[in-house]
Amino acid sequence: MKLKIYKPRKNARYNYTPRYYKGKDAGNIYSFDSKFNKYKETTNAIDFGSQWAQVRESSRTRGNREINKRLLIIIMVLVLIFLWIIDFDLSIFSNQP
Repeated sequence: MKLKIYKPRKNARYNYTPRYYKGKDAGNIYSFDSKFNKYKETTNAIDFGSQWAQVRESSRTRGNREINKRLLIIIMVLVLIFLWIIDFDLSIFSNQP
């Protein structure tokens, strides 16, 4: 009988597949790509310019425009509420003597 004092117990491994799992998509079996097509977007390790362009392109988001518009609207509403609270009189901007 061997003593297993210092050996940690291994976790049990199960080969479980969910009931409705379809597996990987095989893709289009009728597409014929050239062997150069899969290397079309790759760059060399020393080509820092194209790597920088790829990182810049991936970091750009168009969602910031909506946030900026929303932020401006919120600021305008808060300024108007502040002016209403301090009872600001807009008649000082009129040209009447």
